[in-house]
Amino acid sequence: MRVEIWSDIACPWCYIGKARFEKGLAGFAHRDEVEVVHRSFELDPGRAKGDTAQVIDMLAQKYGRTREEARSMEANVAANARAEGLGYLTEGRDHGNTFDIHRLLHLAKARGRQDELLTIAYRANFAEERSVFDAEVLVELAAEAGLDADEARAVLADPEAYAAEVRADEQEASELGANAVPFFVLDRRYGISGGQPAEVFAQALEQAWKDRPLTTIGSDAAACDADGACEVPQSGGQS
Repeated sequence: MRVEIWSDIACPWCYIGKARFEKGLAGFAHRDEVEVVHRSFELDPGRAKGDTAQVIDMLAQKYGRTREEARSMEANVAANARAEGLGYLTEGRDHGNTFDIHRLLHLAKARGRQDELLTIAYRANFAEERSVFDAEVLVELAAEAGLDADEARAVLADPEAYAAEVRADEQEASELGANAVPFFVLDRRYGISGGQPAEVFAQALEQAWKDRPLTTIGSDAAACDADGACEVPQSGGQS
């Protein structure tokens, strides 16, 4: 079974949702047969590269709130994150364009290190005050995830590297009707929107597993049909 997760590194509920999904998956009996694929979604694609702002200022401006109200919003998210055992800084974080991060995550996917890089990048952004909008920080994170630092640096230096893959993910999200993240798709049959509780993910995994398509192998072999008629195989000249 395949689970696809559309998310953005700048999205706190994606950070929390990943942890909750993993808790739901941990208790799933068939967890070793589940392939998890992370897909790209930009929350602020129109922001110019290099244009960063402090999160509190961004929230206040975006939602028309005071700075104190924005701090209260962040405190609420922080409480949810900490309840999942995640670190979360409500001050000192910045916000910017995440396209380069998504390109690097596609490199990580090609090298089999996607989940490792995503986990490290989330922690850096939300818990460590390491700016994921700085190219050299991204190279450091890539190296921590087991990628080659020079290869990561080369990808970031080439604006076309993995750009098509990011755009393809975003187009697919649009076709699926996903206009917010995190967005989870189980076997292209069930969609789950938002950072739901772990129990919701556990139930969805169980349901998707029960409803997954049945693959039939050896359909030309001898068998009995529903009416009780049985085919007698002819082999070796015996009847």
